[in-house]
Amino acid sequence: MAGHENGGDALERLRRRFLEGGAARGDYWHSEADLAAYDQTFGQRIGWKWDHVLADLARLGWSPPPGEVLDWGCGSGIAGRAFLGRSGTRGVTRLVLSDRSRRAMDFAAARLHEEFPGMAVEATGTPASTECTLLVSHVLTELSPRQTDELADLSSRATAVVWVEPGTFDASRALIAVRERLRGTFHVVAPCTHQGGCGMLAPGRERHWCHHFAASPPEAFTDGRWARWAGEMGIDLRSLPLSYLVLDKRPPAALPPGAVRLIGRPRVQKAYALLCGCDETGVHERRLLKRTFPQEFRDARRDRLDSLQTWACDGDRITGIEPLQG
Repeated sequence: MAGHENGGDALERLRRRFLEGGAARGDYWHSEADLAAYDQTFGQRIGWKWDHVLADLARLGWSPPPGEVLDWGCGSGIAGRAFLGRSGTRGVTRLVLSDRSRRAMDFAAARLHEEFPGMAVEATGTPASTECTLLVSHVLTELSPRQTDELADLSSRATAVVWVEPGTFDASRALIAVRERLRGTFHVVAPCTHQGGCGMLAPGRERHWCHHFAASPPEAFTDGRWARWAGEMGIDLRSLPLSYLVLDKRPPAALPPGAVRLIGRPRVQKAYALLCGCDETGVHERRLLKRTFPQEFRDARRDRLDSLQTWACDGDRITGIEPLQG
């Protein structure tokens, strides 16, 4: 966080561009200082989202295929660093950085060399083989429809894809469109518990979107610099919404019957909580009765329910609920 005090103006400019859609108009990195300030603030929050996704994948027993990794639209390189930090470098023959900004690629490469000195890193933008693990992070809001199509085409040639976006309605819906386009080519690993069409596309679900929440680490609440930065930027450190998609041409481990992925946050009433869950039958809102499941009801009220569970249901009422054992 040391760099953000001197980069406040740059961060405010960058934030305005992201919020107003101006980031799509071209390279917004004016200097290495911009990248350093971003990497220590906004980039860290994106890194926490990647930590959430990678921990979920580890729980599912998923590991990346050996070979090259392509960090597409790398920015400051936070996705690549989070990926290597979780999976290690042993199976990665080379990490390739791709970005429209030469300055961003050079910054990301330098940071990767610092954290993983033995890792082969190239800021060439092009892997030796498209049969790689493709990392994509927070790019859909900056791409035109044609560019999104081109990225989907590139994704289709990868062996595995790990794609993380903001948890907004527009980003989620765009990612759902990518899922539907690619699910005939890949197995869907996460967040979905099934291989069928996305339940969010069913009639009556037009206002809904697939989003989840990562947890901020303790230092976000104990380090006063984070509190000052959040106040300056108008950001709630407790809220880390994200949408994500993980695809693999290798078949994933089978999930047990009744596996459900929680969507969003529970809506808690006096005597029950409404849980939105996605499974092979679609997206449904189910009632969790307080008198039947007092501990789970308390967890729902405190937003501590596990995001991956198995349910037994009678109509819209949950009659059995357990975290999915990983």
